[in-house]
Amino acid sequence: MRINNQTALVSHGNVNGRKIVTELLDAGLDAIDPYYRVKKLVRVEDGKIKLNTDGFEMKGDPHSGSIAFDLKDYDRVFVIGAAKGIQRAALGFEEALGDVLTAGHVIAKHGEAIICKKIGVTLAGHPVPDACCVEGCRKIEALISCLTARDLVFTVFGSGCGSLLTYPTEGISIGDVADFTRMMQIEKGVVTGELNQIRTHIDRFKGGRLLRMLMPATVVNTVTADPSKTDTPIVRVGYFDMLRVNTFFPTVATASAFGDCIEIIKRHDAWERTPVSIQNRLLYGTDADENMSVAEYEHLGCRFFGLIFKDATVYPAVRERAESLGVECVMLSEYTQAEAREAGFVDAAIALCSERSGEPFGTPVVLMSSGENVVTVGLESGVGGRNQEYCVAAATRIAGSKQIVIGAVDTDGTDGPGGFCHPGAPECLAGAVVDGETVAEAKRAGIDLSEALKTHGTSEPLWRLNCGVDAKSNVSALDLRIIYIGEKPE
Repeated sequence: MRINNQTALVSHGNVNGRKIVTELLDAGLDAIDPYYRVKKLVRVEDGKIKLNTDGFEMKGDPHSGSIAFDLKDYDRVFVIGAAKGIQRAALGFEEALGDVLTAGHVIAKHGEAIICKKIGVTLAGHPVPDACCVEGCRKIEALISCLTARDLVFTVFGSGCGSLLTYPTEGISIGDVADFTRMMQIEKGVVTGELNQIRTHIDRFKGGRLLRMLMPATVVNTVTADPSKTDTPIVRVGYFDMLRVNTFFPTVATASAFGDCIEIIKRHDAWERTPVSIQNRLLYGTDADENMSVAEYEHLGCRFFGLIFKDATVYPAVRERAESLGVECVMLSEYTQAEAREAGFVDAAIALCSERSGEPFGTPVVLMSSGENVVTVGLESGVGGRNQEYCVAAATRIAGSKQIVIGAVDTDGTDGPGGFCHPGAPECLAGAVVDGETVAEAKRAGIDLSEALKTHGTSEPLWRLNCGVDAKSNVSALDLRIIYIGEKPE
């Protein structure tokens, strides 16, 4: 069970519908625990590290097939990485490799409990990077400073590494990167895919540069994400397509050029506020400073594996659980990228229409969706997150409904930057569950949900209403949103 407060979530309102929604959210969260996936991929046997790669390779990977590394050929084995919830993957590597593992280091998000024993852990800032990010990168740099051809390195990266793996290039301070990130992503609501293009050009590690530093070691790249889904709305891309469009995974070929970054910043009317150090890097970077190309990456001959293919984990797990409850499960939207509140309004409208008329979906039904919405915060300072905002917006639309329950979580267990300071509550909620009674419950409690939306301060009211989700840390496979519409009584 990944949701810690299921009892509170189902203690009020549409109890039956809430039980169904929380059970489905929990099934999806549990399906992407990378600990079990790493243990399935890696094992030590007969003096070899063996990789059972079936189910972990991308379509069209020319290097496909199981592989075994003879330990007689290697003196040391390392694990390095960064992501939200990365420690579950790191723990999987620790246990799978056992005494064969020499050392490692990963960077996780502030607020996570440290669970690794042999692999070092630095907790750092996300979504805005901080000095701890640099500290973690320097520890990784020190670990890999003297690699040889007799070293084997497993890398593991995933969602959140754009912030957590921040090691600004010479002349750019972490303060400049933090200010720039805050302006672009939080104030202006720039989508992660666009921000990532810029991040790769102002960092010592990103854009394939870390992979160059790992040479001449043997490198196996793994990602705690679905590599067939890029951080653009392009879905189910093949191996070479991923390499050509990637701006996310830091140890493979990385798309975009300096000019692309400048265009993105100017399109969002942010160039004049961009720190001069970042402007100079983008204006005067040379071809020698560019990101790793597909040709260079392929020449290095590294293997690449996805630990979490959503089509084989999240979606089937939710659908199977829904069907076991006797409810049809439909994919409403595989990749939504919109303002969170607007997405909540639209999805609520679809649910209401289905409840009232049986169109476009007959009831009972579960509508599942994913993606990564945005919240354009501006100058407001409320504590919340995109899934919380989605749910609050939806709640205002479904007020009075007897059949609709809506839940949404960030699959890493942390929705938003955190900073929630309520007694007994987690530092960051994972999302929320709301129903047709939520607005009335809020009014009785003296809570103004419209004001919460206006100030983006959704965490406090959701927690007070027993609607905020507290979940264990996990890796991220984007967001998971569930709408349950019960059968209308005769």
